[in-house]
Amino acid sequence: MKLSRWSTIPTALAAVLAMGSIAISQTVEIAPNSQTITLNGTSGGPKKDASCAGFINTTPNHVIQVKADANLRFSLKGSGEPTLLIVGSQGQNFCVQADSLSEGKIDIPGRWTKGRYEVYVGDRAQARRPYTLSISPQN
Repeated sequence: MKLSRWSTIPTALAAVLAMGSIAISQTVEIAPNSQTITLNGTSGGPKKDASCAGFINTTPNHVIQVKADANLRFSLKGSGEPTLLIVGSQGQNFCVQADSLSEGKIDIPGRWTKGRYEVYVGDRAQARRPYTLSISPQN
């Protein structure tokens, strides 16, 4: 049986995905009175961020669509030297690094306006580590 050159594509694609080389953004909608949303992923990436985020993926780890103005808290728990960069659709950037006292925890509370937010979970040491991101409503 003769195989075409296209028969190796599924195998090659599976190998690339298994290595984690392709970052696929996860989109989440947050509506008024939403419950806490918990997301998991892997921090870091190949791109050196010019601000405070260290090394991040070329695409966001998550895309958050805030459906109406809301008081929200973004809480990240990770190991290593995690960072949390949130880029808003209106050009606003929020970037926080975990320090030695926080033990890998980052909190960004505030009033978030309706719109699209790209969330990058970076690492200052260019490591790739698991994290948990929670987005919860605040009163």
